[in-house]
Amino acid sequence: MNGIARSMLTTLSTFMRKPVTRDYPVVHKELPKTDRAFPLLLWDHEIDEPFCTGCHACERACPVECMTVLMKDNPNHKSLGGDSSRRKIIDKFWIDYGRCMRCNICVEVCNFEAIAMNNTWTGHETSVYDRRDLTMDLQQLLSQSRAGKINEWVPVIGQANEDPAAVKAE
Repeated sequence: MNGIARSMLTTLSTFMRKPVTRDYPVVHKELPKTDRAFPLLLWDHEIDEPFCTGCHACERACPVECMTVLMKDNPNHKSLGGDSSRRKIIDKFWIDYGRCMRCNICVEVCNFEAIAMNNTWTGHETSVYDRRDLTMDLQQLLSQSRAGKINEWVPVIGQANEDPAAVKAE
């Protein structure tokens, strides 16, 4: 009899509590600061060009080979009358999000801190009907950073606790 009373009490307490569901498309659960979704490229707002120089470090380090990088000479280099110190700049860049395993190795090996893991909800909501639509090109990878829609930089375990914008400003 005591067991039946305890089970009925548990059932009634569950029945009386508020629902724990969210209105998902409208209300998102807050992501942890250290969360990472997919890689994206960062835009240098001071010079108005991407940080990426196309050095292929991320492409060589990627364990699943989901990146393709091509570089070109920078038309805004100081030797050509521009205001950029980068001799080379990214020409084309593709990441196949369908193959990416979000390992963060590309971010760690980048010498220019030009690639970061997207820590916003747009980095998680990548549902498509065709896998070919998961291949992101240079404009798609730069769009969030260029528009200023990515969250502040979050250090990942193993990296220095410095803000890359502060390091580049020095």
